[in-house]
Amino acid sequence: MLWAFIVQLASALKAVHSNGLAARVLTTSKVILTTKNRIRLNACGILDVVQPYEANKLSSLQEDDLHQLGRLILVLATANPLVASSTKSIELMSRNYSQRLRDFVASLINSSATSTIQPIRDIDALLPNIADQAFVSFENALHLEDTLYSDLNRELENSRIVRLFAKLGFVNERPEFHDHGHAGHSAVQWSETGERYYLKLFRDYVFHQVNSDGRPVVDLGHVLSCMNKLDAGSEEKIALVSRDEQNVFVVSYKEVKRALEAAFQELVKAGRR
Repeated sequence: MLWAFIVQLASALKAVHSNGLAARVLTTSKVILTTKNRIRLNACGILDVVQPYEANKLSSLQEDDLHQLGRLILVLATANPLVASSTKSIELMSRNYSQRLRDFVASLINSSATSTIQPIRDIDALLPNIADQAFVSFENALHLEDTLYSDLNRELENSRIVRLFAKLGFVNERPEFHDHGHAGHSAVQWSETGERYYLKLFRDYVFHQVNSDGRPVVDLGHVLSCMNKLDAGSEEKIALVSRDEQNVFVVSYKEVKRALEAAFQELVKAGRR
C-alpha cells in the first residue's frame, strides 16, 4: 500500500515539477484517500497565492517536496502524525517494513544520522528508484480496470433486461384502456387487441411455462434467453398459444419487439395528453 502511495505521489510531483512549480502541500491533511489505495493531492497552488515565492527558490521548494514525501510515508508507516524525521523514527520502520522502504524514506528525508544513504534531491532521480513498483501499480490498475469493465457490462446487461420487463409490465393487463382508446367503448381490453394480444401470449410463454404434468416451470435460464433474444430482435420464430389453446401465433422475436415498442409508445403518448 505504501509503495502504491509513493508511486501515485511521485507521479503527481513529476507533473507539478515538470511545469516549473512546487506542490508545497504534501501533508496528511492535504492528501485525500478517494477509494481503496487511490489517493489524490489536494490544495495544490494554495501556498503560491498566500505565500508567493521568488523564482530562485523554486529548486529548494521542489527539493522540500521530496522531503515532505519522505516524512509523509514515515508518518503513515509509524501511524504517528507527530513523528520526527530522525534516525530513531526511521529505525522503527524496520520492525514492519523492508530495508528497501526504510532506505528510500531515509534518502528523501536526508537525515544527518543516515549519511550512508545517498540523498534524493530531484524528482527525476527519484523515479528510477520506484520503477519496479510503478509496474506493479500499473498491473494492479489494469486488473482493476478489467474488473470494473466486467461489472459494468454485467450491469448494462441487467438494465437492458429490466427495461424489457418494465415495458411488458406496462403494456399487459391494461383494463383502463379499451379498444379505440375510449373507456367504455368496447368490452375488449386494449392490451388484448391486435399485435398487443400476442404480447400477452409472449408474457405467458416466458413466465408461465408448465411441464407435461401441468406443473409450473420456474426456469430463470429460459426467461433470460427469451429476453436477450427479444432485446436483440432475433429472427427466430416461436409458437405462442392462447390459454384456451384455440389460437396459435407463429412470430419471430423481431416482430414481438416491434409490437412491444409500438404498444409502449402508445402508452407514453396517451400519458402526455
